[in-house]
Amino acid sequence: MTAAMMIPLILLAIIGAGIYKRTDIFSEFAKGAGENLKVCAELVPSLVALITAVGMFRASGAQELIIGFCSDFFTSLGFPAECLPLALIRPISGSGALAVYENLLEQCGPDSFAGKAASVMLGSTETTFYTLAVYYGAVRIKNTRHTLAASLAGDMTGFIFSVLTVNLLLM
Repeated sequence: MTAAMMIPLILLAIIGAGIYKRTDIFSEFAKGAGENLKVCAELVPSLVALITAVGMFRASGAQELIIGFCSDFFTSLGFPAECLPLALIRPISGSGALAVYENLLEQCGPDSFAGKAASVMLGSTETTFYTLAVYYGAVRIKNTRHTLAASLAGDMTGFIFSVLTVNLLLM
């Protein structure tokens, strides 16, 4: 069975279960879609605030300032300076991280140490702030307690071990 057939088979299984249980499939679908629209409307303010903050961060020059300040230190530790923008923007914005990643691959090449490390980083870290805003906003949790610190520690671990893994296995 091919992967392309999985979605149609799952849809057929859902429709078959609805028919077997004598459920009005369309009305249940419409009810679920209406509930999801309400959740989306509740999430919009959080997402607008996050997108605005990312735009302000990049437009203000703070990203370049932080990278310029830290690049010598991280380079001395073996962390490629070309990957610093990715490490800085990845916890904040997935689309911003993809743009930085594409720039990095154009400048350094996909087979360079920085290109390989960036590829592993992108696959092993998360857009922490976006994820917290969406998931906690959906269930209306205001106090994130230790979630942010633990998530950022996980991202930092992903960045460090991405470089170590590429050093050990791919270079």
